[in-house]
Amino acid sequence: MDSRVRMIAAVAAVGAALLASGSVAASAGVAAASGSNGWGTAWEVPGTAALNQGGVAEVVSVSCAAAGNCGAGGSYRDSSGNFQAFVVNQVNGTWHTAIEVPGTAALNQGGDAGIRSVSCAAAGNCSAGGSYTDSSGNVQLFVVNQVNGTWHKAIEVPGIAALNQGGDAEIRSVSCGAAGNCSAGGLYRNSFGREQPFVVSQVNGTWHTAIEVPGITALNRGRAAEVTSVSCAAAGNCGAGGDYLDSSGNFQAFVVSQVNGTWHTAIEVPGTAALNRGGSADLTSVSCAAAGNCGAGGDYLDSSGHIQVFVVNQVNGTWHTAIEVPGTAALNQGGFAEIRSVSCAAAGKCGAGGFYIDSSGRDQAFVVSQVNGTWHTAIEVPGTAALNQGGDAEIFSVSCGAAGNCSAGGVYADSSGHTQAFVASQVNGTWHTAIEVPGTAALNQGGDARTDSVSCAAAGECSAGGFYTDSSGRNQAFVVSQT
Repeated sequence: MDSRVRMIAAVAAVGAALLASGSVAASAGVAAASGSNGWGTAWEVPGTAALNQGGVAEVVSVSCAAAGNCGAGGSYRDSSGNFQAFVVNQVNGTWHTAIEVPGTAALNQGGDAGIRSVSCAAAGNCSAGGSYTDSSGNVQLFVVNQVNGTWHKAIEVPGIAALNQGGDAEIRSVSCGAAGNCSAGGLYRNSFGREQPFVVSQVNGTWHTAIEVPGITALNRGRAAEVTSVSCAAAGNCGAGGDYLDSSGNFQAFVVSQVNGTWHTAIEVPGTAALNRGGSADLTSVSCAAAGNCGAGGDYLDSSGHIQVFVVNQVNGTWHTAIEVPGTAALNQGGFAEIRSVSCAAAGKCGAGGFYIDSSGRDQAFVVSQVNGTWHTAIEVPGTAALNQGGDAEIFSVSCGAAGNCSAGGVYADSSGHTQAFVASQVNGTWHTAIEVPGTAALNQGGDARTDSVSCAAAGECSAGGFYTDSSGRNQAFVVSQT
């Protein structure tokens, strides 16, 4: 949220030619590259060349339900300069043609729409959420379902109009525990202009009415709160979290659980009161591998004014005490770290990643693993020291296809100061050397690329997406798959 970003800033102060034909591109998209841990060659999202006439496109979310069967979404700028939302499907290893999200043309009268989150519970059965601007210039929310391979018509999130009297809302996260059974969360602005968190659930294919997070009123005395992440391990059994502003004007982290379809009362993340002496905490990512068994991570401001990272576990329905991520005290000499993503393949077996600032003031990417319920020591992502000559590396997404087998993606700055997209893979508990996303060197002629989202359906079976800047300075969306 804007107020928290300002607080942290003050405290920290511190293609087309390459894709000659659809068949050639498809072959390139699945071809394994030597020394790349099975990652094939990245290529422009099929169909976006026709959509993205305004030259600003990006994949922001990828979700894979089975090997080679994924959904992805993002946004592009059309020929009128308006932003539109798109979705694209991967079927049996081949990425099909991207389409504008059905129904958003009628909703998006203000010309600013995009997908924020996609989740696929089974091959060809996904849900996604995003935002659009209505004819009055207000930001509203939509959800859209894919059923048996076909994307249906997007609808305004039921009940959000009554909540969002201030006309500014955002979906931050969508997660599906089973086909047609999903939950989503984010924020809206009430009639007093205050940010409030909401959750909304889909049951047997039907989206129900969005509600304010139960119990948040008692916590959110400062009237600024949001849900940042939702994860569903089974239909009607999810975890979510975010932040709120307490009566002292401090930001605190919260978690909330859905049990058998009912959202329970939100609570402050246990243990963060002792950590968050500086009064700015946030839970950024939640992942649930089984009902009532989740892992989560975020950041807090310590008593010295440094931003540190924490992890916390839910075991059999009970959230345990948050701890500082082991090993980050030694890494985070610059006093600014964040966890961007957590993924759990099984109860007590998770991976997470983000960034920290080293003693030279350079941003570095880290990963950390949980094994049998214990978080091990965080490490700098292997190989990024060689890549990140420009000192600006970060993980945006982590996904674990099986215990000890994860992939991560993000960005680094090369010696010329250009940002490049990378991926890194963990195999049987060991993180291997990060690599530039194969093929992006040829695509990224404008020198600005990154991996925004990674999703693994099984060990070594992942897909990722993001964007690059072509030789004309236009942002294009890419996808890449691991086989």
